[in-house]
Amino acid sequence: MNKILRLLTTSVFIIFFTVGCSSKKSEKPKVDDKPPVELYHDAQQALESANYEKATEVLEALDSRYPFGPHSDQVQLDLIYAYYKRDETALALASIDRFMRLNPTHEDLDYLYYLRGLTHMATDQQLFQNMFGIDRYNRDPSHSLQAFKDFNHLIKFYPNSQYAVDAKLRMVFIKDRISRYEIAIAEWYIRREAYVAAINRSKLVLNNYPDTASVEDALGIMIKAYDELGLEEPRKNALAVLKLNYPKSRVVRRSERWTLFDW
Repeated sequence: MNKILRLLTTSVFIIFFTVGCSSKKSEKPKVDDKPPVELYHDAQQALESANYEKATEVLEALDSRYPFGPHSDQVQLDLIYAYYKRDETALALASIDRFMRLNPTHEDLDYLYYLRGLTHMATDQQLFQNMFGIDRYNRDPSHSLQAFKDFNHLIKFYPNSQYAVDAKLRMVFIKDRISRYEIAIAEWYIRREAYVAAINRSKLVLNNYPDTASVEDALGIMIKAYDELGLEEPRKNALAVLKLNYPKSRVVRRSERWTLFDW
């Protein structure tokens, strides 16, 4: 009986010892307790080697342990960049907005507007597009619209910024993406015989995105809708504009024997 009690006691002790050791191991911080300068050096090395997971861990530790340290602003900026590179777009956007709110006159605001635009563009990307190269231009463009606003703000208020040139190029891409979204909606209206709504969407493309390839599609949709509504004069006007700007359009080629493409 005593042997059994001793065995049970020993077993319980071993269990508690094992649990205690495992708890201590789990409680061990991921980031070593170093001076802030050394931690910042570690973070920079991780960023330079594209190890964004490690960079995030070190920068988060720095930000929480030394919120008023010698590199506090740069730590937050680097952390935002690490979030962006890891596709942690929600964290990146929240951190950008917080930094802007607390530092409204910071010298790197141009960089933050640029990075926020990039982050909104990244958010706009869909899983299927990233994995299979599917261009889902008919998805909700709200993040693209916000990215356009960020880049536009950068160009307007920081025209000499090193990020301004790239921001302009990205705005061209965004306009093309949004205009194709409007065309997708207009085509949807055509298929449902909502011709007035299709015309209005097409006019939106002509007025807001006249320098995109979607103009040709917008004019074709308007011609189709006017024809279905029996509005001959507006149809002729739209066809004339199409002939002038896109003489090789298939709508123009078929205009003599009016049979527009299938919807």
